[in-house]
Amino acid sequence: MPSKLTQLRNIGNTSALWLQAIGVSDIHHLREVGAVDAYVRIQERGIKTSKVLLYAIHGALTDQHWNDIPADIKQELCDAAEKRLLTTDDA
Repeated sequence: MPSKLTQLRNIGNTSALWLQAIGVSDIHHLREVGAVDAYVRIQERGIKTSKVLLYAIHGALTDQHWNDIPADIKQELCDAAEKRLLTTDDA
């Protein structure tokens, strides 16, 4: 199993830098944090990304191309991320 972020499916240099900016430096830590939490932390740092990053991180964790993730899973990811972002905005 790759430990370097850029060895994961969907994770290029820029995505790896964003993950490192939130303290995620390898696959083990990314698994602990999870796709939604990682995406939310990146958003909270003011890094402007699209939802594709959320799908890409999930795909990296599940070893599938982000575009192959079923629509219902994508919607669940988006709902969870938006709920977390709203919760942190209210805090």
